[in-house]
This record gives sequence, C-alpha cells and structure tokens, in this order.
Amino acid sequence: MEYQIYTLPNGIRLVHKQVKNEVAHCGLIINTGTRDEKEDESGIAHFIEHVIFKGTKKRKAYHILNRIENVGGDLNAYTSKEETCIYASFLKNYYGRSLELFSDIILNSVFPVKEIEKEKDVVIDEINSYKDSPSEEIIDEFEEIIFHNHPLENNILGTPENVKKINRKKILNFIKRNYSGGRMVISSVGDISFTRLIKMAEKYFSDIPGNNNSFNRSIVKEYKSVYRSIDKSTYLTHCCMGNIAYQRTDSKRIPLILLNNVLGGPGMNSRLNLAIREKHGLTYTIESIYQPYSDTGIFAIYVGVDPDFLDKTIEQVKREMTKLKEKKLGVMQLHIAKRQLRGQHALAMESSLNEMFMMGKNILRINKVNNIQEIYRKIEVVTAEELMDVANEIFKSTMQSILIYNAKG
Repeated sequence: MEYQIYTLPNGIRLVHKQVKNEVAHCGLIINTGTRDEKEDESGIAHFIEHVIFKGTKKRKAYHILNRIENVGGDLNAYTSKEETCIYASFLKNYYGRSLELFSDIILNSVFPVKEIEKEKDVVIDEINSYKDSPSEEIIDEFEEIIFHNHPLENNILGTPENVKKINRKKILNFIKRNYSGGRMVISSVGDISFTRLIKMAEKYFSDIPGNNNSFNRSIVKEYKSVYRSIDKSTYLTHCCMGNIAYQRTDSKRIPLILLNNVLGGPGMNSRLNLAIREKHGLTYTIESIYQPYSDTGIFAIYVGVDPDFLDKTIEQVKREMTKLKEKKLGVMQLHIAKRQLRGQHALAMESSLNEMFMMGKNILRINKVNNIQEIYRKIEVVTAEELMDVANEIFKSTMQSILIYNAKG
C-alpha cells in the first residue's frame, strides 16, 4: 500500500498508510519549535507541550490522559528545534476517539494559571535532571556555540530563569502565531480506509484556522570555529568537536549520512569505535552525529574519556577524519557501507510508529514521502569521490569547533 495524501480546506495535510495491524499510530505534527521562539519566549514551545494536556473547555487533565489510556493506548508529545508533535498509539477501533482528542487539545486547551505555575517546577526539575547528564548537556551546548547568536542555539528546555517568566498570555500568543492549518500534518499508519480517515479529519479539524501564518526563519549567515574548555565536577572528561553541515534539501545530505555512518554511526564497526575503543581501549562511548535542519545542519563527534586520555583520543579522531579526506573508500568498502545503511533504515522502518513519524515529517518538510525504494536509490548512487569531497568540506581542520568539559571530580 502506497502512502495516501490529502489536503483539508484549511490547509492541514493528511498522510496515511493502511496496514493490517491491530495497533494504529497517529500524530499531529506542527511546523514550529524552539527556533521560532522570540527572545523573551525561550523554552515556551516545549513548555506548551507540557501544559497543553492540563485541561480543555470540556475536559480536565485527568480526563485527557485517560481518554486514550483507558482503552490501552498511549498518548505522548515531543518538541524539537523545528517541530512540535502530539501523537498516540491505540487499537485500530479508536481512531475517532484519538482524532477528537487531538482536536480538543489543539482547539480548546485553556491553560489554567494554577497548572502553568505548577508545571514550571516540573520543567525546571527536567532541566536540572538533564544537567546531571554531561554527555547530553555537552551536545546541546555544542549547538549553542555552533549557532551562536541565532535562534538554533536555544536549548529546547529553556533555562530556569526563562521558564519562570512564561505566562498564559505568552502561551496564547505563541499558539496564535504558530499553530495554523498550513503548518500542520496529520500522519497515520493503521487499519482504516483513507476515505474514513478524511471524513474524521474534516469533522474534527475543520475549525482550526486555515491561514498559513507564513514565517520567515532567520538564516544562519556565518560560522566561525570556536574552542571552549569548561571545568566540570565529573569523573570523565567529555568532548564534542565538529562543524556546521548541510541542510535537509542539500544534495550532499545523503553522502554525509553515509559518511557519518562509516566514521562514527550507531554500528559497533564504525571507524571511530574500532580505532579508539576496540584497538586502543581509550573510551567506552564515542559516536558521530549529523543533524540536518531546514536551512543548515550540524556535524559533531562526541567522546567521554578519562582525562589522561583526552589528547590521545582527539589525535586518533583527527587521524580517522584525515584518512577519509585523503583516501577514497574501496569498491568493497563502499558496497558494505551502503548495505549497512540500507539495513539500518529498513530495521527502523519495521516500527510503524517510526514510519508514522517519517511520513509526517516528510510531508511537513518537502510535501512528499520518500518511499524506501527511492531512499535506497539515493544511497546506491553515492560515489567514493563524493564521500571524499564531503569529508574534505565537513572535516576541514580550520572549521572544527571544540567544546571540552574538563573532569574536576
């Protein structure tokens, strides 16, 4: 069954894949996130994700949570730098119940002042909890230095100081500015006909404003490499190094995904893992990350290491990057790299929940869904020369920023 796409009169796009499963997955994805916050709104996109479940004109928080969970389903949400998503997994008989709840939350949330004040403490606890994990904190702080003086530097959770300043008026203003039909996608994977799904969507979502509220996200205009070292009360020294990278629509995105996989992706056979962990025993955790955005991207290598081994580890990382800059992958190496990436993607798509997210994000970002065969074709045509060209751009030594958390435990 191919993906089916439909646009409601108010601009909401609907994408669906009908599958013969008892469990269905559905999400409402909104094209707004942390980078769309104004200067005095830091953390508000994520905060809304919390308080949007705290009551509507006809439901209290208890009734919202139990509407899906009482039938064995799961209701959740997430916020990223560029999107907000409310989603649910449920037995296929409860499509109507789930879509009606989504619309009630989006259209009728009342944001009680008492609940807002209570949730501030919860979010501040979340921020402090995350600060207890330097391996997570350093990656976010690395983005701050890469995207300095640009909205993409903002931490998704915000800061305790900014969270305390959030109020009901700011919440309503942010929603009015960003939550409109033209910036929403309903994504669905489940055993329901597309005709029935369209009728439900039209029934429950027709009252959402249809204006696109076209927004002009500020462009990352310049980047300069930065070196920063900070003392932390940790046992390990944590290090992040990397560069600005390609946006989602760049033709070099797929080559960089493949290159990232070879260098330090999730496989235990990545070059960084084999050279630094397996061969030299310098660290337990080392990985590379490529995160594309709508108009830019970031490439980073993270390592947690004994302070005595930091310099040697960085030297080894640079050596592996240099190899990829100076020597093309052989025919068999390239074949294995492509085969591994295709396999990883196929395994990820075995999850209908992951596929639902993928479909919705594709429609949100490029207004079409790249099916698995198209993705494989794009992987297959990548050449060794392209990988080396990308390595020379992204791994250029003068463009590498470095952030170090020095262990002072």
